Formats: sequence, C-alpha cells, structure tokens
Amino acid sequence: MTLTSHRGDAGLIRSAFGRFPSGVVALAADTGDQPAVLVASSFTVGVSLDPPLVLFSVRNESTTWPRLRHSRRIGVSLLSADQAELCRRLAGRDRGARFGDDPIERTSEGALLFAGSPLWLDCSVFGEIPAGDHRVVLLEVHQLWQDNALDPLIFHGSAFRRLEAA
Repeated sequence: MTLTSHRGDAGLIRSAFGRFPSGVVALAADTGDQPAVLVASSFTVGVSLDPPLVLFSVRNESTTWPRLRHSRRIGVSLLSADQAELCRRLAGRDRGARFGDDPIERTSEGALLFAGSPLWLDCSVFGEIPAGDHRVVLLEVHQLWQDNALDPLIFHGSAFRRLEAA
C-alpha cells in the first residue's frame, strides 16, 4: 500500500471523501419571502444527547445558507431511498423548481419537512464553527418524527444507493 499526497488535488480529496457512505438530508424553512432548501450529505446525528444536537457542513460560498440560518426553525428531512429525483431537484440550480408539487409539512415555527421521509427533525441553529472552505453547523433538535418502514437514500461514490440487507 502506498499513500498518495493530496496537496492541491481537490478532485482526489473529493473522491476519497466520497468513499464514505452517508445519508442525504434536505434542510428547509419558510424564510418569509420564499421557502429555502439546502441538501447535505455531510450530516451527522448523535453529536450530543443533552441537548440533542446534530450537525452538517455547508460551503462558505453557499447562497442558501445565509437565508436559512436566520430562520426560527429549520426542518431536516432524511430523504428516503425513493426520493433520489426529489434530491436532484432540491439540489439543482433552478431555485424556482426546487419546491414542485411535492407534499410538504409546515410546522407552526416555519420548519418545512418533505413527505415520504423516514426521519423528520425540527431544529434551530445552536452554533457555527469555521472549518476551511466550509462551516460546521450545529442544530438543536426540538421535535422529531420517524417512520422505521422507510429506508434512507444513501450517497456513496458520487451516486445514490439503497441499503441492502446482509
């Protein structure tokens, strides 16, 4: 085995990080003027149980995060194995097409949650930490709902995948 230097090779880093499978979440809120949504595969649960905290990272250049960060509540929907097409649309550049005809639940505090997801979290921003070309965002979970019958969408090797029983 020979380790390869990554210096200056963002493609190599991206490829290496892509070897780690992850779930995909949609973070969405009613921001007043129009709804905003951000898709992240850099989502981690179980950061803290008291208070309950989750985290994700977002690029510093994101134009959506500045709109979401000031929302009273942010809905986190773990996308299901059947929501790959929804994920592509939500992550697309056309903001007008992101919120199509998909059923959305809206909490009284403005969090938006996508129907058909195996997990919903109603969160608020707990804190942000600068991390290179990204920011690590900690979210406090206030409410949750889960459907154990639905499998999550998995992102691995730059492709969407499904869980398979061993």
